[in-house]
Order: sequence, then C-alpha cells, then structure tokens
Amino acid sequence: MVATNLKSETMTLMEKRSSIEAEMNSIIDRLCQPGGPGLSGNLVDSEGFPRSDVDIPVVRAERHRLSELRSDHREITEKINQNIQVLHSARLPSKSSPPKDQGNDEGSNSQHSAVPSAGPSTSFHNVLVGDSPNSMDVDLVVSLPFAMVDEIADASPAAEDGLQLGDQIVKFGRVEAGENLAQRLASEAQTNQGRAIPISIMRQGALINLTVTPRTWQGRGLLGCHFRIL
Repeated sequence: MVATNLKSETMTLMEKRSSIEAEMNSIIDRLCQPGGPGLSGNLVDSEGFPRSDVDIPVVRAERHRLSELRSDHREITEKINQNIQVLHSARLPSKSSPPKDQGNDEGSNSQHSAVPSAGPSTSFHNVLVGDSPNSMDVDLVVSLPFAMVDEIADASPAAEDGLQLGDQIVKFGRVEAGENLAQRLASEAQTNQGRAIPISIMRQGALINLTVTPRTWQGRGLLGCHFRIL
C-alpha cells in the first residue's frame, strides 16, 4: 500500500511539474521571440532611457514569474527524485529471479528507445511502469533532464543540427546530471570541436536522440545556444 500511494503521489507531482514546464516554456517563447528582450537583456537603451519597443512592466512581471516557476520546479524535481529512490529501494529485494530482458544495460541507449505513454507526466520524463498484476510491484525507470535550451541563435550549429528552444537535455555526450554541469557541458563541447556529440533530449513529451557538432561559425561559442541548468 505504501508503494502504491508513493507511486500515485509521484505521478501527481510529475503532472504538476509538466504544467509548470508548459508555463515556463510559454514565457521563454514570448521573451525570446525575435526582437524580444530575452531572459536577461537590458530594458534601457544605449542612452539609459527605458526601451520603447518592449512593455517593460510586462517583461519584468514575466521574468519574476519565470524565477518563481524555476524555484517550484527545483523543489518538485527533488521530491520526485526522492520518491523514485524509495520506490527503487522497495523494489530491489523482490528481484531474486532473473530480470526480464529489457535491454537497459549501462552504456546502451535502449532505455531511450520505445517509451510507453504516461500521460502529461512524460513531458520531462521517460517513465516505464511495470504492469504486473501485483500493484505493489512498482518499477520506475526515469530519465531526468538536467538542463534546458533557453536561448538559441538562428543559423547556429545547434539550430542547424536540430536543437530547438525549450529542448530539455537528458544526456550530452558523457554528461548526465551531477555536479558542475555548466563547466562539464562547456568542456564536452570544446573537447569535441568538429566531432559529432550524441545527445538525448525531451521535446514535447518525447525522448529524442540526435547529434550536434560543436564548430566555429559567425556567432559566439561553438554551438550558438545557452543551456540553463535545471
């Protein structure tokens, strides 16, 4: 019963986080549209006067709302992670028999292949829920994104290779969550300049595998995009 209740709570949290993500993406789209102020652009012109091409009160309100949503998102993510760890711990003792061949070896990408639908909760997650007749038999396999593309330049290597604004990064080469993510992402791009990097992303509830090749272009950086750590 405890596992069942915890599973239900986790799925509810995932749905709530999906709603937060949808609102975040909507705000980011509005702020980052062509000619927009962006997520942190100046709201005054070169002479120090308020910009006349943007609605400053609205922009400030949306940036403030985005900050609140990011905080809520972090808190919910932490709770989801805690619940998943408990569910996995509860599941381990019952696995005395050989596991089914699900091809989820470390190093293989099979856990990122066919993903059954889990409703709205899959917007940031790849969730596989065991369908055993025993409701206590709970097994969750989750791919959690650790960064999101919140800025991307037109004609940049990232854009040309298929990345889009709002994509959530699950894996970037050898980087999969952990500490010092911003530094590790930058290092991974620099180390692989001119070489294709395999990445896994969540986009509108679907897990997608693609490659990006860091390279010089007319703009800044090797990719021309910015990752916001979640």
